[in-house]
Amino acid sequence: MQYSRPTLPTDLPTEYMMIMASFLSAALLLLVPGILTGKGYGKKNIELTIVNSISNAPNETYSADIVFRGILLGAMRRLQQTNADFKFTYTEDLNYGPFLESVNGVAGDNAEHTYWELLVQIGKNGSVIRPDVGIGCYIPEPNDCIILNFTKW
Repeated sequence: MQYSRPTLPTDLPTEYMMIMASFLSAALLLLVPGILTGKGYGKKNIELTIVNSISNAPNETYSADIVFRGILLGAMRRLQQTNADFKFTYTEDLNYGPFLESVNGVAGDNAEHTYWELLVQIGKNGSVIRPDVGIGCYIPEPNDCIILNFTKW
């Protein structure tokens, strides 16, 4: 017994099939909420606390929106665009990615052995961890408190 391979109808013009494929793709994008903008789909709020362990200045706490599975750097950029009180700078290392340089005008200094450390408090009253990734790769979870700690090494 031989099996024949199914074939597509050849009587439909190629342009028609391409247009139908485009419409079906567009319809699928419309059915999945937030796929085009990232808004509304799995958006969550995170808390970002700025701590200066060297000067003992009062902590500053900000609230930022982040999309589902979004990285911390994206939330920080969005916060900087929407809140004039929050500013940060970073450099891009070719091997290791973004490196946080300054927050709200306070910069790390190699001569003084100071830097910005990324810490995360798991849950509202949980333990504080030092992630093994930086701001460019860390994906905050709901109820995490992100801590940017200015300290010495």
